[in-house]
Amino acid sequence: MDTPRLHPDTIEAVRDRVDIVDIVSQHVVLKKQGKDFVGLCPFHNDNSPSFSVSPSKQFYYCFSCGAGGNAFKFLMELNRRPFGDVVLELAQRYQVPVQTLEPSKRQELQRKLTLREQLFEIVAVTSRFYQHALYQSDGAEALEYLRSQRQLSEETIQQFQLGFAPDGWQTLYGYLVEQKRYPVKLVEKAGLIVPRKQGDGYYDRFRDRLMIPIRDAQSRVIGFGGRSLGDEKPKYLNSPDTELFDKGKSLYGLDLARGAIAKDDRAIVVEGYFDVIALHAAGITSAVAALGTALSAAQVRQLLRYTESKQIVLNFDADAAGVKAAERAIGEVAAMAYRGDVQLRVLNIPQGKDPDEYLQSH
Repeated sequence: MDTPRLHPDTIEAVRDRVDIVDIVSQHVVLKKQGKDFVGLCPFHNDNSPSFSVSPSKQFYYCFSCGAGGNAFKFLMELNRRPFGDVVLELAQRYQVPVQTLEPSKRQELQRKLTLREQLFEIVAVTSRFYQHALYQSDGAEALEYLRSQRQLSEETIQQFQLGFAPDGWQTLYGYLVEQKRYPVKLVEKAGLIVPRKQGDGYYDRFRDRLMIPIRDAQSRVIGFGGRSLGDEKPKYLNSPDTELFDKGKSLYGLDLARGAIAKDDRAIVVEGYFDVIALHAAGITSAVAALGTALSAAQVRQLLRYTESKQIVLNFDADAAGVKAAERAIGEVAAMAYRGDVQLRVLNIPQGKDPDEYLQSH
């Protein structure tokens, strides 16, 4: 019987759950060496350990024969099994619900994949538009805010690709739709413009805001956070959930932090964008933010891919709201902590400050 075509969500869920050390160690005797594991390569006649497994990268590599890949490829190559069979086996092992893709849905999936590629392009172009606007006359106040109030260097501003959304109802719309000729429906699907409630047309979602690109682990822009510079509410406005951006699964700063998380063998989770930026600027580069939500199990699983100790430090604001956020985060992942899947620690900063405020005053 042929293996059914698996839904991409199932494949992604299995990839998130699987632990390559767990998989490989069932077939190879592994010995701890630094942050990695080594053993005899199962793909050639190996006499001295040349086979390395990296928990932080979820990757294996043989320095002798060149074999390498993720957990899927390891089982495919070891047992000469098709991709679908391996994913189904791992889904059963890690208790991941399986969704299949019927033949009638495959064309729809292809359209969806093409849509994602187009959206990646649109949000990348938008990020560059905002970055450029920061250095124009309209962005002078935002730039001064970053330099004076946030005390950020030019290097940090560039590293985090900070920008500015001009104060106009259709400034970005005019650039993307009228000048760059992107289809209006695609720009709407990217979460960048909003249909008018009365009459036809659209308006820009982000206006007169300091813009903070949200990137995935591969450093691709997937959405934005916009901070008001005046009294406009809300103070922070995030992109809506789109094909690219899922607030409950995304971690701000992960693309810059994952190497340090692996090196330090722990992740620091803070509340806000500028807490991450300030910590990175101060050399504490293992910090990420949960985008204003309680830390979810999906976000924790992402972090655990990079830390062997399974240690996550919650460093939320020391005010009442921060304490409640820490309590919610602990509640969300309590089951994982009970099983020993994660080691949670809470770090409190004195005087009711958040990490950014504390660093600015010390």
